[in-house]
Amino acid sequence: MNQVRGRIAPTPSGELHLGHAATFLRCQQSIRDQGGELILRIEDLDQQRCKPEYVQASIDDLKAIGIECDFGPETGGPDAPYIQSQRLDLYRDVWRELYDKGLIYPCEISRKQLREAKPRTYENEIIFPVELRPESGKEVYEDPGEMNWRFRVPEGCSVSFYDHEMKQEFSFNSNEHFGDFLVWRRDGFPSYELAVVVDDHKMHISEVVRGQDLLLSTARQILIYEALGWQIPKFFHCELLKDEKGERLSKTVKSLSLRTLINQGQDIKALLESKGFTFI
Repeated sequence: MNQVRGRIAPTPSGELHLGHAATFLRCQQSIRDQGGELILRIEDLDQQRCKPEYVQASIDDLKAIGIECDFGPETGGPDAPYIQSQRLDLYRDVWRELYDKGLIYPCEISRKQLREAKPRTYENEIIFPVELRPESGKEVYEDPGEMNWRFRVPEGCSVSFYDHEMKQEFSFNSNEHFGDFLVWRRDGFPSYELAVVVDDHKMHISEVVRGQDLLLSTARQILIYEALGWQIPKFFHCELLKDEKGERLSKTVKSLSLRTLINQGQDIKALLESKGFTFI
């Protein structure tokens, strides 16, 4: 499929903030400049943090700042977004494919055991030690069950990709920047890495626009794309907006939430332009 297609994918765990607006507007701008299509997807797999009221709030805030998606799975438009928690069968099918290929394994290592192994870290993320991989067992699994599953990262592999926002190449190495990562959680839901890859492939997403805090996630996701033989989209990682203290924006900072700023009558695009975000 040659159609240019992007996606807006908020997580309904709180109110959207100015940083979300910058990234989402950048995504819309890129897609519209190319005459492409824009999809709205609600990423609500963290059932403990995500709340139904934030789904509608996100949709309303996106409309208020001029985000206009083309269609969802049914009636079209942002009133019919794709909902990740309604797509579990798709994720299980891909879990099965990875399992049949021997690329993932069940992991019963507890957090305590992981800490006791004194693993290396990279940017505050734990690198899962290779020596903690379980021995290949004879047990056959029909579904993920109530346990964690990890992707078996090839030892000595390097993942490189070009970022079209920053105009530079990035490279990440196994056991230096990341290790075996989760693809399925014991709570019965896929990890972010797996779900995003499955959805972006199924929705024919040709370019992914998101924050620079997800550069390492991109490297892990590329391994999944390659394992499944799927086409890898272009990646654009946007600079993260920060508050007056130099901290990245958080959903807990109500003063910078889109809802608060909109209710104050603030011009969101003007605010972003004052912070260096440009609109063509």
